[in-house]
Order: sequence, then C-alpha cells, then structure tokens
Amino acid sequence: MAGFVKSFNKWSTQFGIDSTLRAAHYIAQVAHETGELQWLEELSSGKQYEGRRDLGNTQPGDGPRFKGRGYLQTTGRANYQRYADSPYCVGSLMQHPEWLSKQPGCQKASMFFWQEHGLNELADRDDVRAVTRRINGGYNGLAQRCYFLDKAKRVLCP
Repeated sequence: MAGFVKSFNKWSTQFGIDSTLRAAHYIAQVAHETGELQWLEELSSGKQYEGRRDLGNTQPGDGPRFKGRGYLQTTGRANYQRYADSPYCVGSLMQHPEWLSKQPGCQKASMFFWQEHGLNELADRDDVRAVTRRINGGYNGLAQRCYFLDKAKRVLCP
C-alpha cells in the first residue's frame, strides 16, 4: 500500500489524475484489477494470450511473456511496446517485461494507459461503466468497481 501511495503522489499530476474524482476512479479500477493491491502480475500463465494478434502477440511465447502486469494489468506485446516507446519508460522493458510488476513501472505504465485512453475525461463525467469498458473491454467486475469507487469517493470527495 505504501508503495502505491508514494508512487501515486509522485506521478498522478504528470498524468492528469489531478482531481479527487479522477483519483477516485483510478483507485477504484486499480483496486479491482489488483485484488486490492495484492497482485501486480496476472495469476494465470498468460498462455491464453498466445497468438492474439489484437494484442500484438505475434511471436512464440508472447502470451506468457507479455501477460497482464502493473496496476491496470498491461497485457500484450503491443501495449508493452506502446509504453516502452513513451518518454515515461526507462530501460529495456521489452527485454524485461517483469519490470511492470515493480515500482515505478507498475504505476507509470498504468497511468500512461489511463491518460492515453482518455480515462480522465470519462472520470470527469463520473461514468464508471465507460471507464470499466475502456479498461476491460467489457464490464467484468463492474459491481466491485462501483463498490470501490463509492468507497474512494467517500474518502476523497467529501
């Protein structure tokens, strides 16, 4: 928890997560995606992503190599590459994808995704369904995400 708070405070403004409502939405999504900060790496092997061209997994072994990691579970060669090419990534992420399971990569990659996918604007509209769909591709865990959002709002948005 301490690592999340410290890195959130360090990077949130740079990625535009600069209001209490935006922070509440980000925290709610992270809480769901990580099992309340228990997992920074997907529990499955990643084999289910093997050959998924929509994720950029075009080389043998890409599924497990580029499985979900970080606070918002960056998944797939293409998404890892997008972050690796950004000015926020330092080092050879494509050679060391496990870096997204550790600070600062787990936070910065997630915030990069958040910003790049227009999630600040959706959070400003307080649209948890739209935020969830953009992150998840559907509404997986929507009830839990709503629960965490309500909890975060009670703390951050009195």
